[in-house]
Amino acid sequence: MTHLTIIGGGMAGSEAAWQAANMGIHVRIIEMRPKVKTFAHRTGNLAEMVCSNSFRSDDSEQNAVGLLHWEMRAAGSVIMAAADSHKLPAGGALAVDRDPFAEAVTAKLTAHPKIEIIGDEITTLPESGPTIIATGPLTGSALADAIAREAGQDSLAFFDAIAPIVYADSIDMDIAWRQSRYDKGETLEEQQAYVNCPLTKDQYEAFIDALLAADKTQFKDGETAGYFDGCLPIEVMAERGRETLRFGPMKPVGLTNPHDPQTKAYAVVQLRRDNALGTLYNIVGFQTKMTYGAQKAVFNMIPGLFEASFARLGGIHRNTFINSPTLLDNQMRLRSQPHIRFAGQITGVEGYVESAAMGLLAGRLAAAEILGETLPPVPQDTAMGALVSHITGGAEAKTFQPMNVNFGLFAPVEGLKAGRRGRKDRYKAYTDRAKAAWTGWLKQRETPE
Repeated sequence: MTHLTIIGGGMAGSEAAWQAANMGIHVRIIEMRPKVKTFAHRTGNLAEMVCSNSFRSDDSEQNAVGLLHWEMRAAGSVIMAAADSHKLPAGGALAVDRDPFAEAVTAKLTAHPKIEIIGDEITTLPESGPTIIATGPLTGSALADAIAREAGQDSLAFFDAIAPIVYADSIDMDIAWRQSRYDKGETLEEQQAYVNCPLTKDQYEAFIDALLAADKTQFKDGETAGYFDGCLPIEVMAERGRETLRFGPMKPVGLTNPHDPQTKAYAVVQLRRDNALGTLYNIVGFQTKMTYGAQKAVFNMIPGLFEASFARLGGIHRNTFINSPTLLDNQMRLRSQPHIRFAGQITGVEGYVESAAMGLLAGRLAAAEILGETLPPVPQDTAMGALVSHITGGAEAKTFQPMNVNFGLFAPVEGLKAGRRGRKDRYKAYTDRAKAAWTGWLKQRETPE
């Protein structure tokens, strides 16, 4: 039987391999790490998380990404199984212990009898054979150039940033306290999943001044790209207005300081546990392009972090993605070379879950094609269908930018209230409809006579 080649062993590539192999296809994953290192990765493990350790909301009735979690679990996702096995308290979110998570995915794929993992770098587009390119936003420069040449355009790009990680024992808990916003979570551990650092108005103003004045990483001459709005550096947010951070990652709502319950903080910095041991915490929403020296000076201004030590400082890197609405068909195939599919963040989806979800679809679609089967179109009423429809034709090609899954991509449900008052019922209707449609799609595999 023809084998499937998957270039890239991140979230999308790992999920694509798992899905295809479980449909009976022999899969070769070709991953350049650790032979070729990237700015953000530390190991050679498959599905290594680098930007955050959160899969975001796990609410499958009121949140689009939570619905995507549900759909992936229903499809036997290896990514979601590993996330569930290595989750950390995070209120209503699904956060994972990133190293054991990646190790678990690597172990599962390594042990699969139909999956072969090859450590090598691919620098050109394969001329033949079923292939999925799932190299992610940090695609090697030679392969990125080859993709750009085939696309007949300059490579599209945006800049992405990662947040710093703090050693837990260096946080001053006489100032900070543990609490999830609005005490969200079913257990006490979940209700205390975040560490909160309060700022007065004067402290906030001084922090903003330092943030705006700090030295920033300079891009190479001639290198230009936009930022993805869902992962803006905090200094870029601050440049949009001095109060922007107070209504973003530093919003003080839903929190009460037990050290001084009568005083409302003007702003709050939150940290989320980054590993199961609880020894590392990442600063939520604090992705940055400040230089390392500037980061230490500015972040040590935060009450509770005056003496904080950093296990990893933040940074910024250039991410590449293709203009999928122009280049891909509705089977995620490259129109000019249909033996090649694309999956993951390189297609213009944003987020770990969305990337893995596009890998899940690409793996199933490629496997079905190899087997001579026909899978029906993914229902657009599902989270999977809404997302893949957006990137393969629903989005405006001229203004195409990376997109998280959201209910704005879903067709309206008739007879429901518009606006905020009807939102809860509307979202529940979206998710009920999606779950029924996705369950039905998973049962359909048509074999030609």
